Amino acid sequence: MSRPEVWLRGPRPGIPTLLQPLAHSLLQAREDVGAILSTLSPDELWRSPGGAATAGFHVRHATGSLDRLLTYARGEPLTDEQRDALAAEREPGAAPDTAAHLLAHFERTVDAAIAQLGATDAETLLDARSVGRAGLPSTVLGLLFHAAEHTQRHAGQLVTTAKIVKAVERP
Repeated sequence: MSRPEVWLRGPRPGIPTLLQPLAHSLLQAREDVGAILSTLSPDELWRSPGGAATAGFHVRHATGSLDRLLTYARGEPLTDEQRDALAAEREPGAAPDTAAHLLAHFERTVDAAIAQLGATDAETLLDARSVGRAGLPSTVLGLLFHAAEHTQRHAGQLVTTAKIVKAVERP
């Protein structure tokens, strides 16, 4: 019998009640990404079916976006390293370029996100935060929620892309 989805396994220790759904979402994405990446060859990881974004891109983008959104939620500006990583997300030759490296980086980023959720004071959830160079308005909660939702969206796209890549005959 398979395990229930993360959200049906109960509360996560150390996570504020209001942030439990976000932790569940991130942990579910971690499981889904790990299960799919282990099935992809390096060629499959960077294949673009019909011009769609590659599986590797979805993992890189989910990882980078999660890191960037957490940075904004803390009220910090992005670093040059984060901006460089954003520019390199679509390039298969840029490190990390293997499934194992992508997964390790993604898992570390999810771990950092869970730690940040645990350290978030519920009293700050409605505090204003600025996003990007334009300083677009958000809140701590808005950024944390979007971080979880966006990560889950790209995990789903990764799963779909991987299924298509595996179903399509190799060139």
